[in-house]
Amino acid sequence: MATPVTRASGTVVWTEKFLDYAWTPEHPMKPARLKFTMALAESLGLLEGVEPVRPPPAAPGDLLRVHTAAYIEAVEHAVQPPGAPLAPPHGLGSPDNPVFPRMHQAASVIVGGTLAAAQAIAEGRTRRAVSIGGGMHHAMPDAASGFCIYNDAAIAISWLLDHGFDRIAYLDVDVHHGDGVQRAFYGDPRVLTFSIHQHPATLWPNTGWPEETGMGAAEGTSLNLAMLPGTRDAQWLRGFHAVAPGALAAFRPQIVVSQCGVDTHREDPLADLELTVDGQRAAFLAMRELADRYAEGRWLAVGGGGYGLVRVVPRAWTHLLAAALDREIAPETAIPRDWIEKIRTEAPAVAPPETMGDGGDVTFRPWDGPGGTVETGDAHFDRAQRAVDTAVLATRRATFGLLGLDPEDPRD
Repeated sequence: MATPVTRASGTVVWTEKFLDYAWTPEHPMKPARLKFTMALAESLGLLEGVEPVRPPPAAPGDLLRVHTAAYIEAVEHAVQPPGAPLAPPHGLGSPDNPVFPRMHQAASVIVGGTLAAAQAIAEGRTRRAVSIGGGMHHAMPDAASGFCIYNDAAIAISWLLDHGFDRIAYLDVDVHHGDGVQRAFYGDPRVLTFSIHQHPATLWPNTGWPEETGMGAAEGTSLNLAMLPGTRDAQWLRGFHAVAPGALAAFRPQIVVSQCGVDTHREDPLADLELTVDGQRAAFLAMRELADRYAEGRWLAVGGGGYGLVRVVPRAWTHLLAAALDREIAPETAIPRDWIEKIRTEAPAVAPPETMGDGGDVTFRPWDGPGGTVETGDAHFDRAQRAVDTAVLATRRATFGLLGLDPEDPRD
């Protein structure tokens, strides 16, 4: 059943050139995840009346906002080294970041998409903009890292800082720590970064500890909340809501930038959290609400990780598109048969999902301070909730005082 069409309030940035960001056939990040997402959104009628913004590649000057000239030149002329060494120059040619044809051009279009979203918001043409091709949050100034060549989110934030914004909140819900964006603004008090991710003792890149709080004048503007393997929707949402709203209330951002990786899903092959698509949808709606509450609705959302190419990414990012367009889709909505048949033809090895949700329960008990955890009788749930509350306190105690908040008061 197609979703009822209303006038869209947001902007979708899309070009099929995003599909050129294609690693080796064996690589887990495949452009099909983007193609299947847009096909599902279209099958649901979600994009009816929406004219996507088709971005140009980023200009060299914009890449230089974050990356070194030597690194950009290395990307432009990269050749796969023999044997795929583990530590090649600039990270180019490693198993995670193998060289592929026209790599610089493909990565520049990804950056161009996120910049186009930022420009649309900055120029007042839209309040919300989403580019599912973006979210390459691991790329470093002089190195590719974690499937990421150019750091589109950091580049867009830098551009926004030069175009009328001086308080930007970056929220990263990918299962992996948003290390590249944190590093880019670790000493810049104009940017607050919040990353909620699988615990760094258990997952690459092994950063994102609560003690990473920023430096100099920016101390307190880097927040990291680490979730243990096995964390489910209710615990994840309890943690998110115990930290992010208070931090944003204190910081008063003019715009919220969200990295919406969906490798937190219980079926993702590269990580160990246990969220459902329903929980991921709840996270997107929560970030949109925070933008509405604290940033006059300005919300720039990008994609990121997510390697469930058929059963996870298309549904989750269709919900993200719906959130940006104010055309929410109920999780129990049946998936159109034409999309299911497309999947059966193009990805016959994977059983396609039948509905837009997993039947996940996204109700959660709000964090109510130290010692406020209530035992439910479910041993797994109670242990997980106690672990989340421990993580919440570690993050709040590391940063909330620096933001002028009380780390132990649930009202902050």
